[in-house]
Parts: sequence; C-alpha cells; structure tokens
Amino acid sequence: MDSDVKNVPERPRNRNVFFVGILSFFGGISQDIFSPILPIYLTTVLGFDKAFVGIAEGIVAASVNIFKVVSGFLSDKFKKQKPLIFVGYLFSMIGRPLLVLFTSVASVMGLRLLDGAGKGIKDPPKDVLIAGSSAKEVRGRSFGIARMLDTLGSVAGPIILFGLLYIFKDSSTLYHDILLFTAIPLLFTLGVLVFKVRETPKISTDAKIDYSSHEKLPATFYLFLAIVIIFTLGNSSDAFLILRARNVGVTLLDIPLVIALFNLVYALAAVPFGSLSDRIGRIPTMLIGWLAFVIVYLGFGFTSSSYMIWILYAFYGIYYATSEGVAKALLTDIVGTGYRGRAFGLYGTAVGIAALPASFFAGFLWDHFGPQIPFYFGAAMAGIAAILLLSFSKRLGSSSRV
Repeated sequence: MDSDVKNVPERPRNRNVFFVGILSFFGGISQDIFSPILPIYLTTVLGFDKAFVGIAEGIVAASVNIFKVVSGFLSDKFKKQKPLIFVGYLFSMIGRPLLVLFTSVASVMGLRLLDGAGKGIKDPPKDVLIAGSSAKEVRGRSFGIARMLDTLGSVAGPIILFGLLYIFKDSSTLYHDILLFTAIPLLFTLGVLVFKVRETPKISTDAKIDYSSHEKLPATFYLFLAIVIIFTLGNSSDAFLILRARNVGVTLLDIPLVIALFNLVYALAAVPFGSLSDRIGRIPTMLIGWLAFVIVYLGFGFTSSSYMIWILYAFYGIYYATSEGVAKALLTDIVGTGYRGRAFGLYGTAVGIAALPASFFAGFLWDHFGPQIPFYFGAAMAGIAAILLLSFSKRLGSSSRV
C-alpha cells in the first residue's frame, strides 16, 4: 500500500473520494448544460463558421491543459489542493454566463480561455486528492467512483438543459437564459469543496523534491504520453459529434437527451471498468475503450440516419468509461508519489496541445471534404495508437496491474 495513504483510515479516504466526486457532479451539471448549446450558439446566433468553432475549441482545450501543468507543479510544491480547485471552478463560473454580454471574436475567445483556464487549474489537484485518498489495490475503482459521480452530473445536465429548452422555447433570449443558469450549479460545487472535501495527508519523506528536474518521471511515462498524443490527434472536440448529429437530422430538442444517454452509459460503466482495470490491468481495459472509439467514429462517418446517433452516442460512453479514469490510475501507478501533480499536469498539457491540431483538422476536413471525413481520420489515428499501446503493454509486462 502507498506510503502516503497507509496511515489514513479507510472510511475517511472513501468519504473524501466521494465528496471529490460530488463537487465534480455539480461541475458536470454546469458543463453539460453549457457544452451542448455552445457550438450551436456560436454558429447560429453569433454567426461564426465551423472552422472557427474547431479552432476556438482546440485553443480552449490547449489552454485547459497548459494550465494543468502549472497547477500540477503548484500542487506538488505546496501540497495544497483545495485553493487551486476553488480558483478553477470560480473562473468557469465567471466565464460561462458572461458570454451573454459579448459577441466579438476577441471577447468570446477571451471568455472561453478563462473557462479553459479554470478547467485546467482544477483538474490535477482533484486527481491528486483521489490518488492520495486511494490504496493502489483499489485505485482504479476510486477513479471510477469519481468519474461516475462526475458523469452523473453530465446525465443530469442535459436533462436540465432539455427542461430549460422546453421552458424557454418561445423566449427571444433562449440561449442567454441558459448561459446564465450555468453559474448556479457551480455555487454548489464551491460549497461542497469548502465544507466537505479534505486535504490528504502530506507525503512523509525526508527527500527534497527538485522541481526543476524531470528525472523522477520514468521513461515509461513519456512513452505512454507519446502514444496518447497520437490517439488525440484524431480525437477532435466532441462539438463535432453534436454538429454531425444535427447534420443527419437529430433535432435541437433531442440533442441534450442524446448526450444524457451517453453520459448515463458512461456513469454506469465507470466503476465496473475501473474495477476491471484493478483485476486485468489498466492497458487491456484502455484497449477495450479505444476499440469502442474506432467503432463509434466509423459509425459517425458512415451513418445517415438520426436513430443511429443514439446508438453510437451510447456506445461512446464505453470509450469514456474505459479510458479517462483508467489512464489516470495508470499514471498514478507508474509515477512516484511526490510527482503526481506534475505527471497529471504534463499529461494534460500534452493532450491539450495535441487537441488543437485535432480540432482544426476536423473543421478543415469537414468544410473542404464533407462531414464524414473527420471521423474516418479519427478512427484511423485511434487504430494506430491502439497497436502502439498493445506494444507498450509488452514493455510493461513485468507489472500485473498495467
């Protein structure tokens, strides 16, 4: 069992993982009220083209992960997670509703970057809290619990969005009303953080950490990172899934329900697949998810029927359930306890930088070659990455949990 958690009673550790998940639950509600309408708002109300959406979301994704590395370093250096998480959620609570006041490209981009900074700042310290509150033997399950609660918020969010779209369907300020509403769940998030989440005990070590050196991050960390970057180059913003759904005839009112179905599958599968990774290994579980991604992207490329979008979105939940939390559990397994924040931050930064060309390529391919092509490209990149990940697993063959 890890030295940083061995003296902490099991029940408080479980409770801390639970409350980190609960604050993510309310954050997920806000995010998933906001994200389904954002590309539609930008293209139909503000009149931006799809290439701009791709560039903007790619830049935001990159900013999210650039701030992750800064937050990760600060997390390791000061051993305080809650202040960073608070600032992150506060930035998002400001950036989302203020979109109703600005319509220029520069101002919209500025607010999207503020939201992106908030998302980036909060993520590494949350992951460190979960890792520090979990024994290695159940680490996949702990990340699965946190992802489940986060994703249940992403089930509730689209359902609430559906209700808001129905209530305000005749309002001339429909989108503005919804954007303002996104701040309310984040108030609950900040309350849970302040009053319920606890800092984990400081790591008991006499060794001084050299924050200017990368030698404590093993070569396997960088190899895994390179493979994930290759995968990410084909994994454009999910905004393109929404646009494709609209392209094949899914109605605006149905969009949040489709996304709720996706998140419900994700939430229900997160803990079982997290536990599966504790038993059969992280990489075999991730390979299941990447195969699901290939199937989904090929499906989005081939389909011309709106009902197929429902099936594909549900299957997309399997990819998320077998990838995000499991990848973080794998990083925790292979990185020293004093460098977890740095590892999560560097991981997020690399993924975010790769997301910029991914979303730009998707927008370019859509505009110039048709809506199917971005999804074929994404499936091909995921297939290549899966082959590399399988080879990587052989390099790590000495460990039964990766």
